[in-house]
Amino acid sequence: MLDHNHDALIFVLVLLAALAATLFTLTRTLPAQNVISAAALIAFLSGLIQIIGAKTGVPFGPFFYTENLGPMLFHLLPWPVPLIWVIVILNSRGVARLILRPWRNHSSYGRWSLALTCALTVMFDLSLEPFAAYANHFWIWKTPKHIASWYGAPWINFISFAVTTLLILAIATPWLINKKPIAKSPPDYFPLIIWSFLMLLLTVGNATQQLWGATVFTLSTTIPVTASAWRNSRR
Repeated sequence: MLDHNHDALIFVLVLLAALAATLFTLTRTLPAQNVISAAALIAFLSGLIQIIGAKTGVPFGPFFYTENLGPMLFHLLPWPVPLIWVIVILNSRGVARLILRPWRNHSSYGRWSLALTCALTVMFDLSLEPFAAYANHFWIWKTPKHIASWYGAPWINFISFAVTTLLILAIATPWLINKKPIAKSPPDYFPLIIWSFLMLLLTVGNATQQLWGATVFTLSTTIPVTASAWRNSRR
């Protein structure tokens, strides 16, 4: 229990630091009220969907939250969970924009940006589930043994994670558009730094728990994504 409490405390502190850095970074290019509104909207929508998921098993699959991650909202949802969605969605969107920067004037840029953001959030969730659910029991999956899963999480969870991200982005994106774009604005590397840092922390966390499959997956996906974002942002 002490190990779980220690991991949970570190996890929450990292989340708070990442959230503060994410929001501060966005205020450099967007009005503060837009940033706060977008973050609040993402937190509300994700929290609502997660509560429905914990109560009904739809759309992510059967699971329930424990108190290992902190006090529960409405006795169903640990308060840090919506913060995870805010951090992951906003920084995945920033990384996707860096990767797609050479094609930012293409007519399909918006659609590709949405798709890549969803893919990056799923990549993060694939790295998070082994550490958070399987090792530390922040939430517990009740996946039947005959259903294929990734460290206990059914594969429908990751499909639903992508669809949920797409839905949230469709609603929150208007708040994230710079109405007064600066010509030839320099690339913003802060989302890449935050996203890569969190993925590397999960790599270390999974390795510490001897979850080698998750460790290899996280490291082998973080490196090419980071390299691609860095390379394309300079074009």
